[in-house]
Parts: sequence; C-alpha cells; structure tokens
Amino acid sequence: MNMEPRIAICMVVAIVLGMIGSYWIDRLYSRPNAPLSFPEDIENRSRFRKPLLMLFLFGCVLHFSAVPLPQAVYLAAASFFLLLYTFTDFEQYVIFDLMLLPFAVIGLVAMIHLDWSIYDHLIAAVVGGAAFLLLAITTHGAIGGGDIKLIAALGIWLGGKLLLNVVIIGCILAGVSGLMMLIVKQKDRKSFFAYGPYFALTTLYILIKSTS
Repeated sequence: MNMEPRIAICMVVAIVLGMIGSYWIDRLYSRPNAPLSFPEDIENRSRFRKPLLMLFLFGCVLHFSAVPLPQAVYLAAASFFLLLYTFTDFEQYVIFDLMLLPFAVIGLVAMIHLDWSIYDHLIAAVVGGAAFLLLAITTHGAIGGGDIKLIAALGIWLGGKLLLNVVIIGCILAGVSGLMMLIVKQKDRKSFFAYGPYFALTTLYILIKSTS
C-alpha cells in the first residue's frame, strides 16, 4: 500500500479507536462506586485525553501497519489497551478489570496464533503477578490491585525476559518521576502514586522497538 493511503487509513482508525476508548473510560468513570481517586475532578484531569489518545494511537497504528498481518492487528490492539491504562491511571489512579480482561484474552489468542512459547509466557504471567502480589502485601498497598493484574497480563504478552525488562525500566522511571514530584512538592511521601503508566508505556516502547 502506498504511504498516503496508509496514513489516511491509520488516521481514521486512530480517530475511531480514540473516540471508542475515551467513551469507554467515561462510562467506567460514571459507574456507581467506581474506584476513582479524584471523582470531583474528572473533567479537569481528562481535558486533554481524547486528542492525546488519538495522537498516540495514530503513531502506534501507523508504525504497526508496516508489520505483517496478523501480528499488526494484535500489536495495534495491545497499544490501544496500554494507552487506555496509561490515561486512567494518570487521571484517577485506577486500571479497570473490564479493560484488563480483554487485553489478557487477546494476549492468549495471540500467543497461540503466533506460536509464542506458551510455557514461557504463562510462567511469566503467574510469577510476575505473584511477585507483585507479594510486593503489594509487604508494602501495605503501595502497589495496587490493578498493577498486579497488569503485570500478569503483560507476562502473557511478553514472556519472562521482556517482562523483567519492563518491570526494571518501569520501576526506574516511576522512581525518578516520583522523586521529581517530591522535589517540586507536587506530592509528599504519603501520596498515592501511579505505577501502571510506566509499565504500560515501557511495554509499548518495547513492542515498537521490536518491530522497527
């Protein structure tokens, strides 16, 4: 496919997915008893979400459109969910189970369809999830349930070696970001902190780099 039609198609896909994703987030925010950290500040904290989501999706979809099918479809789907987690966790410190479940299921389908190592990927999911569960217990909730489930789902997609890279890089980025927020007094030591976006964005970077 020529470059110009491919750009146009990717742009349309990004706009549609961005609208669907933003609408989905808003619907989950509006549910009774939704576990939001800033329920009174939804509109302000999400004011740039839709255009940014569309922009990032366009870049991802355009990049993955050069990858052979069906891998391109799986990677575009992964980027969609990873970006949704990034926005919900930054906005409200929450990663919804209803968004994690289809991500994990698509990862399982991709694992079988693309002939990934089932043993490696499932072990990564179990060990990664268990390790973060233990970390959540020992840190008295500093790691949230959404982070635990996200790491388990990422294990399905990445396998052991890449998951370890995501955890290490994500923790370093989160630590640097947290330190900067403390320095500028945006947060204090008792404040909640979103780890999910750093794992999600690191994963997205690795997926893009592996297909460059």
